[in-house]
Amino acid sequence: QVQLVESGGGLVQPGGSLRLSCAGSGFVFSSYDMSWYRQAPGKERELVAAITKTGGSTNYADSVKGRFTISRDSAKNTGYLQMNSLKPEDTAVYYCNARQRRIDHTITLWGQGTQVTVSS
Repeated sequence: QVQLVESGGGLVQPGGSLRLSCAGSGFVFSSYDMSWYRQAPGKERELVAAITKTGGSTNYADSVKGRFTISRDSAKNTGYLQMNSLKPEDTAVYYCNARQRRIDHTITLWGQGTQVTVSS
């Protein structure tokens, strides 16, 4: 069964840290680019961070640069999002995404999401 499963969300105070994990199964994780998105209530889903299948390139939304770090361990079929200096505006459901571009189509996989709440 092809799936992505996120974990690590929760409630944290402003200034705190969380590490999200995204475990892939049923497909060749190392051949997919990986991203983290988030969606806050009443807002559209937005890209937070992305990493290539080799891990050689990353990019971040301006709002999280310098605070969040995306990484992956393909040997463990797992991706990570380390979130530091969290702010209330980081509160959202965070989704893991894996994408493989092929000649004539793109395969896109989504996890079920994990809630992150930043509040005192």
